[in-house]
Amino acid sequence: MTTTIYDPAGTVTGFPTFPFRMAPAGLATRRQLRAAGLRPGGHDPVAQIVWRRGKRVAYLYRLDLAAPKRVATPAQREAIAKALRARRTCRHCDQVRPYYIPRRTGSCLDCTGGH
Repeated sequence: MTTTIYDPAGTVTGFPTFPFRMAPAGLATRRQLRAAGLRPGGHDPVAQIVWRRGKRVAYLYRLDLAAPKRVATPAQREAIAKALRARRTCRHCDQVRPYYIPRRTGSCLDCTGGH
């Protein structure tokens, strides 16, 4: 049994609802906004897409209200790089590894015996 929900006025679902790949022009999901270098900009979703018999939902935002994605400042980028480097530094041998150190052991694979 396949159920397709098409309720553009929101009379049945209480929120404008469209089937998968049937959203009107001018609306986009968060993922589509991100791919276009945009973000919702603090605005609430205006509609939704429902698929997989109502088990999956994606909210839709208006493109004309979307704002550009924020860009991290140089200080923020530096702080992120420092934090990520700390996650790759072994506590025992102080070597920076090309992988994140397991939090369970706190040491690199060489210091834990490779297991």
